[in-house]
Amino acid sequence: MRKFVAVVKREYLQRVRSRMFIVTTILLPLMMALFGIVPALVLSINAGGASRIAVVDQTGKLFSRFQSAVAEEEGIETPSSMPNTVRNLPAATPPRIDSPNDVTLRNVSDPSRTVDELKNELDQQLRKKEIDGYVLIPADFIAVGKARFFRGNSSDFFISRRLRNALTRTVREQRLIDAHVDPATVRELDKPVDLVATRVSTTGEVRDSAAGFAFVFGIGLIMYISVLLYGQVVLGAVIEEKETRIAEILFSSVKPFTLMIGKLVGVSFVALTQLAIWGIAVVSLGAYGISVLASRGIPASIPRLPFVFYIYFVLFFLLGYYVYSTLYALVGSIVTTAQEGGQLAMPIILLLAVGFYLFLPVSRNPDSTFAFWVSLFPFFAPITMLMRIITQTPPFWQIALSLGIGFSTILLLTWLASKIYRIGMLMYGKRATIPEIVRWLRE
Repeated sequence: MRKFVAVVKREYLQRVRSRMFIVTTILLPLMMALFGIVPALVLSINAGGASRIAVVDQTGKLFSRFQSAVAEEEGIETPSSMPNTVRNLPAATPPRIDSPNDVTLRNVSDPSRTVDELKNELDQQLRKKEIDGYVLIPADFIAVGKARFFRGNSSDFFISRRLRNALTRTVREQRLIDAHVDPATVRELDKPVDLVATRVSTTGEVRDSAAGFAFVFGIGLIMYISVLLYGQVVLGAVIEEKETRIAEILFSSVKPFTLMIGKLVGVSFVALTQLAIWGIAVVSLGAYGISVLASRGIPASIPRLPFVFYIYFVLFFLLGYYVYSTLYALVGSIVTTAQEGGQLAMPIILLLAVGFYLFLPVSRNPDSTFAFWVSLFPFFAPITMLMRIITQTPPFWQIALSLGIGFSTILLLTWLASKIYRIGMLMYGKRATIPEIVRWLRE
């Protein structure tokens, strides 16, 4: 036991004191803040003036209604006295994430001129950057529903989506009016509805949002990256000890099984330490980021989870870590170089990747038969069962069964890996073949 503790202590302190541990511990929370908060702030920046859009309305009766629809897409109340432009947002109105630029509409319809003449003139204005784009509404648009938008900037999809939504509302209203429906009734019928999604669980009712899906995806991604990262650490450590022949010295005083288990446990403590630091940093940066986003008028929140969920996260992380790290240790003991180790580790990486990609069907239907069975499979359970717990917690017996199967698999893999590890670590010159591995298991 004393030698086991010594191995665990050596693995833990050696890696916690390394520069790579310090750098990754600091860098990951900053990267998460960079990719989580900064894009929302950047998208809310108005990088220029309002987009100048010319409109050729050949129907002769859609422009004013189209203008009002665009203003409503911006979240602005358009008074009846507003001129033929869409006004800028008031200073007190916060910008929307999906509406970084305002739109100015100008009616350039001229019945005395042909469409080709108007189009040629607008193309010249577009090339000279006098306008940012123009909408061509044909005379049969109300019946056919096909218009064309010409622009100089091919990457601003916000404007295209806004104009398309506004045109859809406009033509729908006009069709109702042409069907002799009262305009007041048209406005009343066209009022949007507000559907509030609420998640009902044993802890009560919680308002659902898009952030819930992002949170589920983030948890799955963290589990995937963490297990993959620390499995690679175990693989690299085993190959290094084999290449430098340190294993021969260690085996003279420590049993191979004790050395392997001590290495796995020591690295798992390193992983838990780093995850705890990351968790504290992410919560702190998240609270600050939410306050910054709220000051910009961008709604955001951190989903609240019961404390037992964090216990489940630790248990399933340890389950995934020991399952895959044991396989990594086995691969490291039978190869001779890091290159061979990377090649043999590809099936392990693919197996873990499949478990990660299953998060979507599992999170969408957590109580399905498919979700039940993949959450019991020990190589997928660290991600799939955790997704079920977060989205719609299954009965406790299913969670306990998944953990029981998983940790039983760890014991079996550890027993098999220890028999291969004992001989493979002392083998040099060539990679072990499958018949040799089978022979080691029989001994």
